[in-house]
Amino acid sequence: MRDQSHNSFGHYVFYDIGKKGGEYDMNPKQFLQIGGVVLVVVGLLGFIGVIGPTPEKSLFGATWWFDNGENWAHLLLGIVGLIASCALKDPMAQKWLVILLGVVGVMIGLLNLVLPVTTPNFLGANLENPADTLLHLAVGAWALWAAFNKNAMVV
Repeated sequence: MRDQSHNSFGHYVFYDIGKKGGEYDMNPKQFLQIGGVVLVVVGLLGFIGVIGPTPEKSLFGATWWFDNGENWAHLLLGIVGLIASCALKDPMAQKWLVILLGVVGVMIGLLNLVLPVTTPNFLGANLENPADTLLHLAVGAWALWAAFNKNAMVV
């Protein structure tokens, strides 16, 4: 059974009754919402020169930057995630979409590990640096965790 109360910021927080301090875990809808916002912001930051579209224009230099192919992918995937979080009313449809996103993210991360350094371009995106690999693996794992999380409350 779940109890609802406010946190120190006045936002609603859901707790598991009987679980010590158990704030709820993320579900697929929340992944689509949070991930969608993050991807839209990352795409826009890449376009305006904060983290791309070239290493020289990135705040992080050659260590971490997104080219325009990645910026478009992030922006479009973020918009799709936000629309899907509202348009897909069936939690199972949301779950399967998040599973697909997780598998694709992990596959891109793993592909980055096996692509030769001389082939840094994948479908027009610059994926040669280790930050890209770690980021795709982490986001893919996060999506799969959100999709298969048994403790998450459907809201």
